[in-house]
Amino acid sequence: MTTNVAALLGGLAGVAGVAGAATLGFAVARRPRAYLPAGHALVGPQIADPLPGVLRRGLAGITVPVRPGPHGELYLGPGNPQPGRTLRRLVLSPLFARAHARGGRLCRDQRVPFRLVVEFTGPTRDADLLLRAYRMLDQQLRDHAPLLSRCADGQLDPGAVTVSITGIVDVRDLLADQRRRYAFADGSFDDIGTASAPPALVPMISEPWGRRFGWDGREPISAEERHLLHALVRSAHEDGRTIRISGLPEGSRRARRAIWTELGAAGVDVIADFDQVGLARHLRRHPVGRQAEPRTPSVATPGRRVTPTPRATNPRPDIAQTV
Repeated sequence: MTTNVAALLGGLAGVAGVAGAATLGFAVARRPRAYLPAGHALVGPQIADPLPGVLRRGLAGITVPVRPGPHGELYLGPGNPQPGRTLRRLVLSPLFARAHARGGRLCRDQRVPFRLVVEFTGPTRDADLLLRAYRMLDQQLRDHAPLLSRCADGQLDPGAVTVSITGIVDVRDLLADQRRRYAFADGSFDDIGTASAPPALVPMISEPWGRRFGWDGREPISAEERHLLHALVRSAHEDGRTIRISGLPEGSRRARRAIWTELGAAGVDVIADFDQVGLARHLRRHPVGRQAEPRTPSVATPGRRVTPTPRATNPRPDIAQTV
């Protein structure tokens, strides 16, 4: 009888141990990933709720296609606006709620801003409609002003989130005329050194890979293209800008890893891809060593002379002085 009781108790203890181990394993599996400053997610139309997966994988940015819709909202995805699929509901509100809950950061180890790129898409190219859409976005951003990177009177202060605007609407003139703003224009390598697009207005260069490069990752990169890549990155960094490369060639993950590796070796700050899982895994194993540290930016409007401004006081010294 005593032996049977002992055996029963031992069995129960074993079951409890297995259950405890399983619970611990589940907790470890759900533990947030390390923040990946160079990781940036592109969102496909099949993803209904884009933000949770991006944050779970530790990626430090997302490009969200939007179009103006009814009720003063910006809607995600192609086709007609779908109820509830708004930028405010699926991206802005949960993103800033997370930052509020974590004391002004999205992740405990966040050191650079989360880069939210709002891409205006769709068949409508009416200038007035698109500018009204920007004003919708501007108002929604001002509701979360303390958490945003901002430019005020030419002084740039980083926040937990930096918002850039790209796509079929050109908002540069509108942004440049705002004394205080919470969004920035996306740029290209052609903006390097131009007075009409200073880093305080266009802090990030965003280009698709195929605009200047033909290498697809299946064979070793040519010496000429590698030299061009490093030269462009160096020029952009010296001009006080970060770099985001997207539009990588479709192909095997092995070929994509080869391109990711070359981008990281060149010091590209932001690598954008639809393959979020593969990109996150690659960056955890091969982090980009250098994050750009832009010089003090200045703001200007087209046609105005650019004057240097004093370095802004960074209210969040734990988040780098770069957007």
